Amino acid sequence: MTAPTLPLAATVARHLDERLGDPDDADVVFNHARVAAADESEAFPAEICAHLDRLGLPAHYVPAAYGGELRGFDTLVQVLRVIARRDLTTAIGHGKTFLGAASVWARPPRDEADRAQARALAGTILAGVPVCWALTEPGHGSDLLGGEVAAVPRDDGYRVTGTKWLINNATRAGVVCLLARTDPDGGPRGFTVLLADKRELPAHSYRCLPRESTHGIRGADISGIVLEDAWVPEAALVGAHGTGLETVLRALQLTRTTCAALSLGAADHALALVRRYLTDRRLYGRRLADVPYLRRGVGRLHAMLFLAEAVTALVTRAATAETEELGVLAPVLKAFVPALTDELIAGCGEQLGARAFLTGIPDYGRFQKVERDHRIVGIFDGSTPVNRNALINQFPQLARGWPGDPVDAARLRSLADLRVPVPELDPDRISLAAGRGCLPLRGLAAAVPAVRAAGGPAARAEALLAATELLHTELAGYRPRPHDVEPAAYDLAHRYELCVAGASAVHLWLHNHEHAGADPLWADGLWLDAALTWVLHRLGVAPDHPESYDRVYAVLVPGRRPSVLDLDGAEEA
Repeated sequence: MTAPTLPLAATVARHLDERLGDPDDADVVFNHARVAAADESEAFPAEICAHLDRLGLPAHYVPAAYGGELRGFDTLVQVLRVIARRDLTTAIGHGKTFLGAASVWARPPRDEADRAQARALAGTILAGVPVCWALTEPGHGSDLLGGEVAAVPRDDGYRVTGTKWLINNATRAGVVCLLARTDPDGGPRGFTVLLADKRELPAHSYRCLPRESTHGIRGADISGIVLEDAWVPEAALVGAHGTGLETVLRALQLTRTTCAALSLGAADHALALVRRYLTDRRLYGRRLADVPYLRRGVGRLHAMLFLAEAVTALVTRAATAETEELGVLAPVLKAFVPALTDELIAGCGEQLGARAFLTGIPDYGRFQKVERDHRIVGIFDGSTPVNRNALINQFPQLARGWPGDPVDAARLRSLADLRVPVPELDPDRISLAAGRGCLPLRGLAAAVPAVRAAGGPAARAEALLAATELLHTELAGYRPRPHDVEPAAYDLAHRYELCVAGASAVHLWLHNHEHAGADPLWADGLWLDAALTWVLHRLGVAPDHPESYDRVYAVLVPGRRPSVLDLDGAEEA
């Protein structure tokens, strides 16, 4: 085998991790003690966020076309994963600026005025000014068509009145990207996105609501803003008048991919604590790491991590390499990875026992914060049911697109080969619906014989292909209902997610196993075998094979952070 070649995304993330320093070091700004103190006092991690600004993190929220560092979303996600691995509150509080700006990046510029708006916003972000995304309102939640904040065209601009609430960074942000009703009758063309610069608004025209206390991410600025006849200029309009809902839906395809970073970081943190616990803890005269049942359980949890990494890698790379696929892949990723990570973290809690509930003990007291903080990830940017419903609405198109034209293995290289740079975002390619089915699934038939030829777990891949065939047969028989969607449809959507995740793992292994060096996780498809074992068991088409998890645990290296995305592992702080 050749020596491993570190992918670009992993290289950038590792460099950031090194610059942040050892989180156990009291002299490091972003350390565990400071994070714990902020959580205990419910204080925003302002000092840490200022340090991230100095390190240039905001540049990753700005496309390279406007002077930033954002080229591939796979890199953005791995960078945010590094932050989330240390503290989810910080990652959510700082990373929210990308979500606030995504509506501008997701719209193709129509003219020089649009490009000037994007450049101005980029300059604001690069200067360290937070931007928030104000979508939700009291009494409406994720029902965007029910929004009551009104923007009335007047005086060469808009007069905005109403309340946005439960907005991350509503108080801290200098710029508010908001969805407002511009037609009293509402409807799909009744809303517009505006950039309201709080630094230019008259003080009497807005007020920020108090921060809400939360169970997790205690220090986050989850607050609101009340606008009272606040004037914003015509230049603040994002896209054409009346295209607000479309703009938000386009932006959500980008932001939902980045949410996976929060889940992966939380999983890293929880699993690191479990690995340490099994190594350090002795009971009845032996280490817990020598108890077969516990080793198997931890191996299973790592198989879940590898599965989450695989689907995240393919979807985040698709964001710019196969952007038309996001209409399906973005809701799949957002529904699947946070829910999987909640389950993974719960499994870590079972391994830690009482230490999962304690706050004051060294090291392990961090677990309860990770568990609390991550619960929010499955809720924002569309909850799990909301994203599954977005997938359900596309069942007819997905069924018609299966299996579609033959897709050979080379067609998936841009998504699956971690060494291949992805292009920059072309917002013209964002599509709100599935057109040709789902590329990772359509490429599965050609991937199965390639896995067999490469010495990987071909039988498991074949079983996944058979399950995918059966699933599409059921999709073809589904009849959409505009209201009161039956629970069985959500079960179908979840099975679809499992198939996409499994296919992503197959493609990732197939396109990278020759470049992973001597990493035993890659030899003979070890991690792929474990990931597919978990998927097939959850699909109900094959029994669990726990020996796969035993083999995963056996090759975990103490002091190394296991990952299938950087090919050679990384030292663990």
